[in-house]
Amino acid sequence: MRITGGKAARRILKVPKGLAVRPTPDLVKQAVFNSLGARVAGAQVLELFAGTGALSLECISRGAVRAVCIEKSSRHAEVLRKNFGIAGFAPETLHVRVQDVFTAVSQMAESSARFDLILADPPYGEKNIGRRSTSCAQQVLDDPNLAQLLAPEGLLVLGHAKRDTLTVPKTWREIKCLKHGDSIMRFFQFTGPSNGASSLV
Repeated sequence: MRITGGKAARRILKVPKGLAVRPTPDLVKQAVFNSLGARVAGAQVLELFAGTGALSLECISRGAVRAVCIEKSSRHAEVLRKNFGIAGFAPETLHVRVQDVFTAVSQMAESSARFDLILADPPYGEKNIGRRSTSCAQQVLDDPNLAQLLAPEGLLVLGHAKRDTLTVPKTWREIKCLKHGDSIMRFFQFTGPSNGASSLV
């Protein structure tokens, strides 16, 4: 696994041993960041279920000013910090919170924290034909606090498995969908009164 673009392109990143972490594949990352384009430069970024931090590190490499990573596992968070060191970024560009994602989102929603990009590629859910998904991806969409963290015209990029059929609340508008093998990456904007809508170039 490596950083695919920007000033730290081709830097190889560490991945924890075992099956507890499923890093976003390089080809999927490239497709996501090709779609985001210039939106990443100068952005404030929040990564949920950060794991190795690959998405945040990609953002910083491509010009994001700061990334906040939420990762529940202290072991995985340590690997994330090592990857940050490998990439050679300035210390102030990364903040890691070792915490449950939904607890962290709730706490940050009470503050003035706002992000231009929220990235989440959580553990995959099970196949759910005939019933509503209970996956982490579905919980992200259902969390009423998440939209409060988005800056006006901010973007949520959410990954999930093809077998996991999500129910999209009316408060979210899907503007793009990328598919690669079993991976789906979907781009959403909040449609509530506090956020404007824009197109993804």
